[in-house]
Amino acid sequence: MNNIQAVVFDIGQVLIEWQPERLYDSIIGEVARKELFAAVDLHKMNNAVDLGEPLLDTVTAHAKKHPEHAENIQVWHDRWIDMASPAIDWSVSLMARLQENGVPVLALSNFGIDTFAHAQSVYPFLKNFDQQYISGHLGQIKPFNDIYASLEEKCGFAPETLLFTDDRPENIETAIKRGWSGHVFTSPKGWAKRLVSENLLNPAQAGLED
Repeated sequence: MNNIQAVVFDIGQVLIEWQPERLYDSIIGEVARKELFAAVDLHKMNNAVDLGEPLLDTVTAHAKKHPEHAENIQVWHDRWIDMASPAIDWSVSLMARLQENGVPVLALSNFGIDTFAHAQSVYPFLKNFDQQYISGHLGQIKPFNDIYASLEEKCGFAPETLLFTDDRPENIETAIKRGWSGHVFTSPKGWAKRLVSENLLNPAQAGLED
C-alpha cells in the first residue's frame, strides 16, 4: 500500500534549469569562465544569497573584492534570471497533475529571498505550491538537517509519508536518513516513472503515453 501523502520538489534543475556556467560561457567563453570561477567562488557567493543575504549587496561586495573581475561578477546579479531558465515543462506538468489528484506538493529549495520573488514573477507556477520551505526565508540550507526538520515541524506530514526529489544526491541522502523517500532527479522522464511506480499518477497523467 502506498504510504506517500505529499511530494516535495526541489526547484533548481528540477522545475527550472539552473545553469550559471552556461550563461557565462555564452558571454565570455568557456576558457575565461573557468578562469573566473577558479579565481572567484561564485557558487559560494550564491550560498550567502540562499541563506538570506540580498543578491545585489552580495554580488556588489564580491565585485569590490575582485576588481579585476568586477564586470563579470556583476553579471550574476544583472542576468540572474538568464541563469535560472528555462522552465522544465514536463516537471511543471507533473507538479500540476499531482495537485489535480489531490496530492499536496511542497517546495524545499535553496533559494534567496529576492531571487525567489523574482523567479515567481517570471514563473507563475512557483506560486502554486501547497507549502514552500525556502532557504533564504528560513536561514537554513540543504543538505544540512535543520531545513528538513523545519519542514517536518510545520508541514503536518510524517517523514515516512514524504517523497522528495532533488538533483543533488547529498540532499536526497539527508532526507532518506530522516525517513523520507527520495528520488535523485536526473530527468523528468525518470521522475515521471517514479511517480507512476508510487501510484501517485497514472502513465497518461505522467506524460508517459502518447
